[in-house]
Amino acid sequence: MLLKRIKSPILRYSILSIAAGIVLLLLFILSIYWGTWGKIPNKEELSDFQYQRASEVYTIDSVLIGKFYLYDRQPIAFESIPQHVLDALVAIEDERFYEHSGIDYQSLGRVAIKTVLMQDQSSGGGSTLTQQLAKNLYPRRDRKVSNIAVDKIKEMFIASRLEDIFSKDEILTHYLNTVSFGDNTFGIESASLKFFNKRAQDLTVEEAATLVGMLKATYGYNPRIFPEKSLSRRNLVLLSMANNDLISVEKKDSLIDIPITLDYREYDNNDGLAPYFREEVRKKMQKWSLEQGEEGNEHNIYTDGLKIYTTLDYNMQFWAEAAMREHMASLQEQFEKSYGKNAPWLSNTKLINKIVRASSVYKKFKAQNLNDAQIMDSLKTKRTMALTDWEGEKTVEASSYDSIVHYMKFLNTGSLAIDPQTGAVKTWIGGVDFEHFKYDHVAQSKRQVGSTFKPIVYTAALETGIAPCTYWSAEEVEYENLKNWSPGNSGDEDEAYLNYSMEQALSNSVNTVTVKVLEKTGLTNVITMAKNMGVFTELPEEPSIALGTGELYLNELAGVYATYLNDGKAVLPYLIERITDKKDSLLTEFEPKRAKTPAFSEKTRQIMLEMMKSTVNMGTASRLRTSYKLKNDIAGKTGTTQNNKDAWFVALTPKMVHVTWVGLENHEIGFRSTALGQGANAALPMFAKFMQELNRHPSYDTITKAHFKKPNPEIIRLMDCDPVKRDGFFKRLFTNPDKKKKREFRRKDSDG
Repeated sequence: MLLKRIKSPILRYSILSIAAGIVLLLLFILSIYWGTWGKIPNKEELSDFQYQRASEVYTIDSVLIGKFYLYDRQPIAFESIPQHVLDALVAIEDERFYEHSGIDYQSLGRVAIKTVLMQDQSSGGGSTLTQQLAKNLYPRRDRKVSNIAVDKIKEMFIASRLEDIFSKDEILTHYLNTVSFGDNTFGIESASLKFFNKRAQDLTVEEAATLVGMLKATYGYNPRIFPEKSLSRRNLVLLSMANNDLISVEKKDSLIDIPITLDYREYDNNDGLAPYFREEVRKKMQKWSLEQGEEGNEHNIYTDGLKIYTTLDYNMQFWAEAAMREHMASLQEQFEKSYGKNAPWLSNTKLINKIVRASSVYKKFKAQNLNDAQIMDSLKTKRTMALTDWEGEKTVEASSYDSIVHYMKFLNTGSLAIDPQTGAVKTWIGGVDFEHFKYDHVAQSKRQVGSTFKPIVYTAALETGIAPCTYWSAEEVEYENLKNWSPGNSGDEDEAYLNYSMEQALSNSVNTVTVKVLEKTGLTNVITMAKNMGVFTELPEEPSIALGTGELYLNELAGVYATYLNDGKAVLPYLIERITDKKDSLLTEFEPKRAKTPAFSEKTRQIMLEMMKSTVNMGTASRLRTSYKLKNDIAGKTGTTQNNKDAWFVALTPKMVHVTWVGLENHEIGFRSTALGQGANAALPMFAKFMQELNRHPSYDTITKAHFKKPNPEIIRLMDCDPVKRDGFFKRLFTNPDKKKKREFRRKDSDG
């Protein structure tokens, strides 16, 4: 009736249109509420949501060194969030947060009038923190403009329900635990650790303002990428805090003058401390998770927020990596210089193409059914790329072919330090650069161990009753029943007239003597001893194992040498101490895996330790004393394989076993000379530099100042003999050092 009184048809039509629009709008809103555009979570679902939490990896001294996650998030309680973080957030994002009930109608009116009608983009948005929390919990799946209205209204309904369920403090906590700070980092705790290397509870006011300021545009206000824009945004947050009486004007003015100082930590698989170790921990955790799942205890290492406490020592690992970088950079330079223009990566086309064809990029093209010529053509197409060497990363014009050739020349390494009593890993270096060389030379690589196998031979010999003062001729022998195999020494010709005690032969790594010791002991006895000492790899039943032709894992070798410090009992290196859930409740603990019975007698253990002390004090590892001036109690053994392919050094201190390997990924390339590639030169310095650093820190005196127990008087008596005896005049007269003695290798009956 009222419309009939309005004579103007235009006005009447306008009113009808507005009324129809309102009805349609109400129906549209109701359709969203009823779930026509997708279900809206009810209060029960909202009150029971679960965060996806990153699992954290800690060192033995509780330093966070890595995370496993789909989303880098570590939720924290309200009590762990400083008040100035909350103040900064409310001041810049939602001034009336404590006044509205999830929807700020005053802000919506401002947006409608200024932003929509007046086109004033500076008026800001109308979303409350509660609405933003709703968006964090239920991210928008469709970015089309047509769905924005639906998403906005959904978020209003969710926000209203959130306000009914949670207190204001709880809403702020949930928001700060879910909001993205860019770079796949979620939550204030993870952001604080990433940008300032501290917990959120330790953030200063200006640091809190920096992080909160990022929320408007996580990339554009990233302080690492755009420091000036981030500083300007931070100061705007501080101004908003002052305008809302959350800090004084004087404090705001003082804070504005403080520069942004980051301590950025990227918890990335390729970067940071101990990347090879962290990857091995991840593999162990996946195996553990699978075993738990089979028992009905589901644990997801990427989403459950587990805390993994490892055996690694943060400082020791840091110093070990620093020693590795210093030594390997210098060694690489010497290595390339030794080959000069005749380097295999420059001139050996056959080898280069073999390595290229074994590469993953070649195999990828091969899977696309391209022929060799097509693949090589693609691989040699140049483009802008980054190539890394010890001087850093360089941007160059190069091809995939060039990249493969560039990296094939790099020396690599594996290094491990363990507690000999438990097997707990203290340092772990799987290679020189995890980003470019993923292959772990501690846990994945088996290489010939060279002379580091010799102590096993001598240990077996002592156990069979051979006295340590037994003398052995260093004369070279050609074994006719071993395809005329003729192991030689690297010493001078005069060695043919010398006879060595076992101590002297081992400490100077005399090959000819070691083979004779194995022959006398029996191959079967040596292999059995190796297994009892912790060798789990199948060894070749050939006399050449005396010189280390068998291939072992580096961590396997470390466990073997631990027997000399652990009452003759082998240990298995382990990485994880315990695992807790997100609430710090213990899920499991890992016990050291040690042999129950000794592999050899205490008498043999003491003799072997004295022999390996001689290796350091006067033998092949003596540069520890002469060049590096180390005065610690150290025993050890160097090792170099045939054609200088592998360099080894094993160091024993009373509280540590340290093993180092150096070589190339490709077995076909070795060091140009023994002087450069021997274990004493290529591997030993990594331990030496690491030990020098440990000596500088009194907090590690328990390791560096530990002493070996004095051997029993009987041991001293048994080893009291001249190290070398020279053949008599007439024997020397009738011995031709240039003519090899020929005979058959005498196998014991038990050897088969």
